[in-house]
Amino acid sequence: MEKAGDAEEAGKSPFLPHPPPTIPSNVNPDGMKPHKYSIASRRGVGMSGQQISLLANHFKVSVNATDAVFYQYTVTISSEDKVVESKGIGRKLVDKLYQTYSSELAGKRFAYDGEKSLYTVGPLPQNKFEFTIVLEESFAKRESRNPDGDGSPVGTGKRIKHSFQSKTYKMELSYSAKIPLKSISLALKGVESDNSSQDALRVLDIILRQQAANRGCLLVRQSFFRDDSKNYVDVGGGVLGLRGFHSSFRPTQGGLSLNMDVSTTMILKPGPVMDFLKLNLNVNNIRFENDAHFWLKAKRMLKNMRIKTTHRNMEFKIIGLSEKPCSEQYFPMKVKNGDCCEGQTVEITVYEYFTKHLGIELTYSANMPCLDVGKPKRPNYLPLELCSLVSLQRYTKALSSNQRATLVERSRQKPRDRIQTLTHALRSNQFNEDPVFSACGISIGKELTEVKGRVLETPRLKVGNREDCIPRNGRWNFNNKRLLDPKNIERWIVVNFSARCDISRISRDLISSARNKGIEMERPHTLIEEDRQAAQASPAARVEAMFEQIIAKLPGPPDFILCVLPVRKNSDIYGPWKKKCLCDIGIVTQCICPVKVNDQYLTNVLLKINSKLGGINSLLEIEQPSNLPLIKDTPTMILGMDVSHGSPGRSDIPSIAAVVGSRCWPLISRYRASVRTQSPKVEMIEALYKPLPNGNNDDGIIRELLVDFYKTSNGHKPKQIIVFRDGVSESQFNQVLNIELEQIIKAYQHLGETDVPKFTVIVGQKNHYTKLFQANSPENVPPGTVVDTKIVHPRNYDFYMCTHAGMIGTSRPAHYHVLLDEIGFSPNDLQNLIQSLSYVYQRSTTAISIVAPICYAHLAAQQMGQFLKFEDLSETSSAHTTSGGSIPIQDLPRLNKKVAGSMFFC
Repeated sequence: MEKAGDAEEAGKSPFLPHPPPTIPSNVNPDGMKPHKYSIASRRGVGMSGQQISLLANHFKVSVNATDAVFYQYTVTISSEDKVVESKGIGRKLVDKLYQTYSSELAGKRFAYDGEKSLYTVGPLPQNKFEFTIVLEESFAKRESRNPDGDGSPVGTGKRIKHSFQSKTYKMELSYSAKIPLKSISLALKGVESDNSSQDALRVLDIILRQQAANRGCLLVRQSFFRDDSKNYVDVGGGVLGLRGFHSSFRPTQGGLSLNMDVSTTMILKPGPVMDFLKLNLNVNNIRFENDAHFWLKAKRMLKNMRIKTTHRNMEFKIIGLSEKPCSEQYFPMKVKNGDCCEGQTVEITVYEYFTKHLGIELTYSANMPCLDVGKPKRPNYLPLELCSLVSLQRYTKALSSNQRATLVERSRQKPRDRIQTLTHALRSNQFNEDPVFSACGISIGKELTEVKGRVLETPRLKVGNREDCIPRNGRWNFNNKRLLDPKNIERWIVVNFSARCDISRISRDLISSARNKGIEMERPHTLIEEDRQAAQASPAARVEAMFEQIIAKLPGPPDFILCVLPVRKNSDIYGPWKKKCLCDIGIVTQCICPVKVNDQYLTNVLLKINSKLGGINSLLEIEQPSNLPLIKDTPTMILGMDVSHGSPGRSDIPSIAAVVGSRCWPLISRYRASVRTQSPKVEMIEALYKPLPNGNNDDGIIRELLVDFYKTSNGHKPKQIIVFRDGVSESQFNQVLNIELEQIIKAYQHLGETDVPKFTVIVGQKNHYTKLFQANSPENVPPGTVVDTKIVHPRNYDFYMCTHAGMIGTSRPAHYHVLLDEIGFSPNDLQNLIQSLSYVYQRSTTAISIVAPICYAHLAAQQMGQFLKFEDLSETSSAHTTSGGSIPIQDLPRLNKKVAGSMFFC
């Protein structure tokens, strides 16, 4: 990718016709005092569109004791003068505390978060308490018919409870804060009160979580999951999807509501450990005793999992595996029960101990490693076949494409089914019977909220020959239609990485389909099959070998390369192939893995190819000539911003920040992307503005996009910038406004500009739990449905919009939050613009669920993130260090300047 600084000569910027020095003497971007923005208030509601009656999964909450006050107490737990940090023990201790010391605490019920905060309605008798609590832990023991040598429980006798451990804890409660419930009613009126309403809402959420914990549910953030096999979805690999419910209190225009929705988390399949390993590591038999690679993967997979033993009903946590098999792993055992060597310590194998001393027959684990459930310096070994995974253990690794597809397929619910599930859950959970809710006069309704929505008019499109194209139900097609601006393809090739398909036929069918769409496509210059010997090499070596063949067979670079991959998802060829084409050579490429080749499939492939080559498949009717309110007369740039993080649990993989910027104003359908790596799991984009050490050049993302806008928009500089930001939560809105927006302004000023553009900043969220249902129909809400009353925020400027057609399952609307609107859109104009931006996605012939700039940023981050999977940090890539100076972050290679401005991500 051409760096911004590379395009400049002698300090001149292509952004300006007659540029001043790079930084004017009166502007010092780095020394500027940050402009503090506050989140915008609502400016009214939209009026356009046809009204529709809807239901939302918000349940009305009544608060009768508005003068109630929550008192917060800090909980400190210690044992043997050491502070206990374990989360699991806290709830047991608080339960015991109430049972033992209820009278000292004035009989008050608690709301406890499971960690360090406890809440009561009204104060406790004093500000500080110290209690001593004894926990007696027990396990089930079977009375032995043949007592063994060391007195351990064995056999199959009568089950009895046997207390084996008592432990004493000290618990301190100390007053921390008062949280008045009336702060919620003030927030509902739009009155800001130092975030105390958020504190009060958090206490209400904690009460719900505590209820779920008392019922033995698994808690994941604000969702709870009951251990019921009816809620399981087996996705393969020893992993289950577990259906539960999300619940959270939300302030809305219609009052306080409980937002409740179906939620899913992933858990380990409970049962024998060996069964899980065979499923998870894809082994069909147990003839792998000597397979070191298998056991290495098993060790990584099993670490920290909880198991229970079949010979004693006890739970343990796995810390590792034994170095030797069960029949060869020795440990020291004290001899008991009057044997000749009583009191002495002898070395004995784990296998011998369990078979001879405990009388337990081991059928298959003698030659396998044992599970180590002890401490790092005090191992405790258990044979594999005596161990089972306990239920409700979360699986946090990334799902495979097959697992994800199975989960989606089997978790879908039609709108009416989802309504029934939610109303049944609300009734069965009996939230209103909670004593803490009763103490503050809270009751929750059992009916979904009725709300009025509007269905906006569908945007019209222009395709080839200036024909109109009118989408129906959010969909259109190119049957008997031509692309608006088709790019002719003269020299191109097909390469096949050992996929079993007829590439000659595919190329013929593609040419025929292209000509029907208006693309003049010549026959491919050559078809190259991968050499069979090369197919055994590493992915990077296979790509290099393929390019050696390409160079040998072509007189010059092709217009584009069609690449046939052997597998449809997660091919290890994809990353190195894309890197080679886009970074090293500068050639547009399209990867396919055809399963069913028909005209629709070929059309979808051609839409991507034409977009990557600079063509336009379709435009909005209002784009050419431009009739976009507030955009047609003022140069306006649209940014889409997203950050993609590595797999769950991987803190060593950099996050990928991508920003796309519109080009060729006044169009809003063409974009260019700029992508960088940054610190793992960091959500704020770090490289929007990145001055180089010499102070003259800025190597940041925004400069690159500003320069491109200027070059492709007839020398116009953006006077307005609309920012669409994806993936941030409400707690991060102020950071978007006062960190990211500040960096964008600095990048603009670094180009010599003192007249800062007007900004409109909008966050688009898909990961929320509000659903919309038609009140008078079992079908999903129609495309273009918007709601900006009743269930929205009482003060802030937000709305829900469902732009896509929900064909299966229940549609999820996008939730848009307008954080800043200096441009001054009317609600109608802004909502219509957002709907229009859901119809400019060049990859498909359907309206998409969130604006195209956000989708493009996500695609760009995803595609370039594939480059890192195959890079060797020490040899083939540079790295930079985080602000902390400890973790080196691998830099992404820059795109070749031949393709840097293309929509390579399509």
